[in-house]
Amino acid sequence: MKRFGWILLLLAASAPAWAAAKVTVAELKDKLVALQQANKDDEAVATQLKELDLSEQMTPGVKSDLLQYARGPLATEQLDIMEGRSAFLAPPASSLPATAAPDSAAQKAILAKVADSIASTFLQNPPMLVAKVTSRYQDNAGNTSSSVGLKIDSPNTYAMLWEARSEPVESEKGIEKAAASRAKTKWGANGQISEGEPGPCPAAILHEATSAGKVAWLRWETIEAKPAAVFSFAVDKKKSHYDVSYCCFPDTDTQSGIAAAGTFAPIPGEIQSVTTWKPFKKVVGYHGELFIDPEKGTLVRMNIYAELKPSDFIHQEARRIDYGPVVVDGKEYQVPVDSYIVNEAVPGGDSSTSAYTARHTLFMVTYQNYQMAGAAQK
Repeated sequence: MKRFGWILLLLAASAPAWAAAKVTVAELKDKLVALQQANKDDEAVATQLKELDLSEQMTPGVKSDLLQYARGPLATEQLDIMEGRSAFLAPPASSLPATAAPDSAAQKAILAKVADSIASTFLQNPPMLVAKVTSRYQDNAGNTSSSVGLKIDSPNTYAMLWEARSEPVESEKGIEKAAASRAKTKWGANGQISEGEPGPCPAAILHEATSAGKVAWLRWETIEAKPAAVFSFAVDKKKSHYDVSYCCFPDTDTQSGIAAAGTFAPIPGEIQSVTTWKPFKKVVGYHGELFIDPEKGTLVRMNIYAELKPSDFIHQEARRIDYGPVVVDGKEYQVPVDSYIVNEAVPGGDSSTSAYTARHTLFMVTYQNYQMAGAAQK
């Protein structure tokens, strides 16, 4: 029979992702300065950083400033993790523009402009090849309670860079296709969970958000020294087509009368476990933010938060995709340039009956060297 008894306990509790002491960017800088003045070595600084979690976004400019106080590879790695985990947060309030919110008519005009821009940029992009550079950071935080699912704490204690790889992927109409290696890799059986499907089509997200969901003004923000209009949105599961897909999780059966290991015939009454590896695939509701250049109407950034259940093998998923212009063969195109994915997964699937492990993973992705697909094949 299926081993799903632990799900009832999971439903009664929620496991906090990346639990640690919350600090602002300014408090983080003060901490690093104090550690430098105390002549703490790289390992000591990294250990201190593992206990902290930002309450506001660490922008690239801020990170560059902080690196002078944490120059060792271990501390630098922890700053990379903090940067990625904070990528979904608003920057410090002091850095946000003081510009008044636009009126409702101006807000509608901005949303109409970005819809036109996506139709005339992303959806017109030709097939391209691009180098996808991915850094995977993860921990392996076990349940610290004797009862399954009651509490997971200290998930950042052992967070580290797990792998870094570069692979060619195809892009069509501004949307990344799944890399060939994803289908060929024996995810799950190799001890790892895939990073999920590539980012969604921005036109589809915008259409669902404006036609079937709720869109509301959020704030102004400065990105790359330019103002960005930020809107929040939410789409109910009943109206959603947003797919969460990861590979793979063990699906375990216990059976009697099957062949024991090393034998060729069933042993009467013998109980054995049979494990197959299956993907997690689910259409869910979601919410997020749209970051729009109000002058050009271009989509600058999109954050998406999947609405999952504690009983799902994927507890949480957040995606951020940054878009920007690239020039290919003398022509400018608007394409994804960076991406962040944060998730919390139960890699053991249904195979654990008395304990389980929740894994928190951060993927930081950059897209480099866009070129026409046809030109690359010559």
